[in-house]
Amino acid sequence: MATVPTSGNPAVMTEQSASDAELQRRMRQASRRRRWKANIPLMLLFIPGLLYYVIFKYLPMGGLMIAFKDYNFFDGVLGSPWIGMHNFETIFKQPQTLNIIRNTIVLSLLNVIVGFPFPIVLAILLNEVRRTWYKRWIQTIVYLPHFFSWVIIGGFIFTLFATESGTINQLLKGWMEEPFPFLFNPGSWIAIYVGSGIWKEMGFSAIIYLAALTSIDPSLYESASLDGANKLQQIRHVTLPGISTTIVLLFILAMGRIMEVGFDHVYVLQNAVVSNVADVISTYMYRVGLQGAQFSLTTAMGLFESIVGLILVLSANALARKFDRGLW
Repeated sequence: MATVPTSGNPAVMTEQSASDAELQRRMRQASRRRRWKANIPLMLLFIPGLLYYVIFKYLPMGGLMIAFKDYNFFDGVLGSPWIGMHNFETIFKQPQTLNIIRNTIVLSLLNVIVGFPFPIVLAILLNEVRRTWYKRWIQTIVYLPHFFSWVIIGGFIFTLFATESGTINQLLKGWMEEPFPFLFNPGSWIAIYVGSGIWKEMGFSAIIYLAALTSIDPSLYESASLDGANKLQQIRHVTLPGISTTIVLLFILAMGRIMEVGFDHVYVLQNAVVSNVADVISTYMYRVGLQGAQFSLTTAMGLFESIVGLILVLSANALARKFDRGLW
């Protein structure tokens, strides 16, 4: 009796293919279960960070509806009457609103344009230091201001730049007939504001760039040195391209904070004389929202601030993607 070869039987081949597919599916499921079990410790470590963002970032977004309501404590967030875009109309009809937005943008842009390169330069300089003890001392000194509150920094600034008793005016007494009001002159106030922000944060911000510098292959510097490149040329053609991705990433994030000047920094240094350049969105929200109890107006201003920040982040990322350096 002749046997029928199974290799040419379509029914048998289909059954074998289905069996192989089922086996592969089970193997993939087993592999996923193994990966999941192996990553359980990492998932547990991730939970606190996830809860932080859910509780303090995402849940408060529900309060944005206050911007479209006539909010009061008695009716609460859900019970307050809807008034649509009235709060936004009220804000932009106020004469000081445009000045506040202008001050916020100007101070933020100065922080980004003037202050952004300093951590990069500092990280490159520290990376070139070869004496370990000296490098550690410099790192400690430049990191330390980050851990001071703005109240303490403000005390330092007032001690240095006070009109009558300030250290700077005491030193300039021989060259100037009258003391210069550094903190009461709009131009010098802006310079002090930007400079104090750079001094406080550039050391701590340089940590990310120092970490990025460690990922550059040392053989690239050796090759550049053999080709006759001096130190500046090595920085230009090896160091900066090596950390360009980190620079672009932090620049995109900085653009998202253009409308967030920060409250403490401005509030500690501002005074009534320079309010035309020192009154920003954060101080407006404190004065009108907390002190004046106009929560709907300040929520509308905060929503406007967030929308502008989102647009700036998307624009900066779109520009970075043209050079293959986008965040997403």
